[in-house]
Amino acid sequence: MRSMAGNRQRGIVLQERDRHLLRELSVMRVIDREQAKIVAGFRSSTRVNRRLLALKQAGLLKRFFIGTIAGGKKALYSLSPSGAKVVQVPYRSPRRRQDEIVTVGFFLYHQLDINHIYCMLKYASIPVEGARLVRWESSSCPVDSQKSLIPDAYLEVLRPDQTIGAFLEVDRGHEHLRVWKEKIHKYVRYAISGDFGRVFHQPQFRVLVVTDSERRREALRKATTPITDKIFWFTTTDAIHRDGFWSPIWFRPRGEHEPISLL
Repeated sequence: MRSMAGNRQRGIVLQERDRHLLRELSVMRVIDREQAKIVAGFRSSTRVNRRLLALKQAGLLKRFFIGTIAGGKKALYSLSPSGAKVVQVPYRSPRRRQDEIVTVGFFLYHQLDINHIYCMLKYASIPVEGARLVRWESSSCPVDSQKSLIPDAYLEVLRPDQTIGAFLEVDRGHEHLRVWKEKIHKYVRYAISGDFGRVFHQPQFRVLVVTDSERRREALRKATTPITDKIFWFTTTDAIHRDGFWSPIWFRPRGEHEPISLL
């Protein structure tokens, strides 16, 4: 058991909740206040704000700001090199200066969308008894032997009768459909190559595509159908926020069917 002195960092006494937050930031890269509340178990916005500020002042977190649609600014937090060292995790953080105001934040909003899904899978209940998230990987490294396919994340959900393995693609509408079609071909080649089974030790995978609007969802479905009607599942960020990740909000590439559940 660590001593109190071993838990001190620049005048702050680290709690296990703090250490857990720092470890999770190595996975999530950047968080806002609401995601910090979920990860660290805070119920009060005032308390989480106070703790994030203390961790920042202790040099364990970096804070910077991003502009909002309403014209204000929103505080974001990432792991500092000192924070990574304290909990012995890889240092993975956006390259931003302390208290910098970011005017163009496509990557940051994209990462926050990915994190929202991660929080739902890990910290919210899954409506199947005994089901739980057992694997989540996100990196900038390609998964295929051609070194060209880089998903936003890979996840595995263990349930009593099977393990669901899936790659996650969060689409905010910035990529041309030509780029999306190239990505579809890469996933199809990957599915038939056998590389997935050798690396992830699962028989098959899904590709879960989360878009920023219903219009974009339908455009991606339409672009996917001539290439494959398998593997891919589509939904929107709004549907996930409104109904939940495991609700019947997912569409397959082909047809005008009612939305279905991943389960």
